[in-house]
Amino acid sequence: MKPYLAILALALGSTLIAKQSAPTISGGYLDVRSCDVYTGYCFANGEMNLSGKEAMMVWSVNEGTWNGTALNGLSVIAVVRADGTLGDVRFQPRSAQSVLIVDAKADAKQREALCDMARTLASGLLQQVAEIKTASIESSIGTCSKSGCASIKAGNLVQINTRCLGGGDHICANEEVYYPPLTDVQATPAFTELAAFNGDGLNIKWDITGKRSAFIGSFSR
Repeated sequence: MKPYLAILALALGSTLIAKQSAPTISGGYLDVRSCDVYTGYCFANGEMNLSGKEAMMVWSVNEGTWNGTALNGLSVIAVVRADGTLGDVRFQPRSAQSVLIVDAKADAKQREALCDMARTLASGLLQQVAEIKTASIESSIGTCSKSGCASIKAGNLVQINTRCLGGGDHICANEEVYYPPLTDVQATPAFTELAAFNGDGLNIKWDITGKRSAFIGSFSR
């Protein structure tokens, strides 16, 4: 093969690989726990298996399709209650119950796609879904300069507000990301001002304030 033909073939091959690997769906992601995720070992050991059993995960689609269904501008929330501290890589919860909250703007096909997307991206955490609810979801994720601010509201079921971590949030000066995000994303830890779940299905409601317990990032698939 002549040199210029080899270069052309390599360029075409690279273009095809790039097209194949381009994500088909992307958007903002948030998860918030009932324990600190950005913390020191002393604080984490004091909370382990006593708190952190509750979590909420939010996927807010900017654009894209899932299983051929367009989900532009739609959101889905997973509310989880497990039997152990979520995110502990040394002890994965043996079981977890969840409630899915699907955007009221979605039609029947989009609701099915949103639920399937959440189950898939949550990597097995949503195997036991107790209820699927519908609510009007208002979602703003990572809108500030440091990408730590978020505001989520799903009817009267869920409300989440976060802000960026600041110097006053370093209590022991040895903080680090102790628990990773619950899904495979690149995310930044953030401070939870409020994370409330007021729905049914998990036999518990909660109202979490003032914890270093959130992650904010983006997802693509």
